[in-house]
Amino acid sequence: MFAEIIIMSLVGATIGWFTNYLAIKLIFRPLNPIRIPIIGLEFQGLVPKRRKEIAASIGNTVEQELLSLDEILGHLNTRKNHSFIIKNIRTGILRVINDKLPSIIPQGIRNNILNYVGDIIEKESSSFIAQNMDRFVKELVETVDISKLVEEKINDFDLVELETIILSLSGKELKYIEILGGLLGFIIGLFQGLLIKFFA
Repeated sequence: MFAEIIIMSLVGATIGWFTNYLAIKLIFRPLNPIRIPIIGLEFQGLVPKRRKEIAASIGNTVEQELLSLDEILGHLNTRKNHSFIIKNIRTGILRVINDKLPSIIPQGIRNNILNYVGDIIEKESSSFIAQNMDRFVKELVETVDISKLVEEKINDFDLVELETIILSLSGKELKYIEILGGLLGFIIGLFQGLLIKFFA
């Protein structure tokens, strides 16, 4: 009788483990729909079947929860970025002016002109950017559909590659689910064996 209890426990563990293993596999497989002719049933892995819905949902979540307009504005509209923009504006305009100035102008006078114009550019650019940067960034960001970009990126992923990414991120947790299925199956098999022994 003890051997029967052990056998039932091991059978329960095997069934529990295999059931969870199969359920995890069915999240991704089969990649393409498989149709059973006689009963007309068609089945496909959860992720491949609902890929577009999942991609759209992730895209909306990223746009609404992870990359809000206010957060993007906060990261882009900083003093460091202001200085970077002003420096590049100043450098670009002064390069053009330097090229356009007649070559007969002495270098000392040329330098004075460039320094004077550079100071004006820096002062005016600083004031202009401080007043308009929020509007510029907001208008720029609003032209980009973050949700659509994320959705398209996910939909462009090869399904096998997408499966690999998901498994690499959650492989350990999924393995624990398989083991837990085996453990629960073992416990259920053990109880069944004990019940049969004491009440049969």
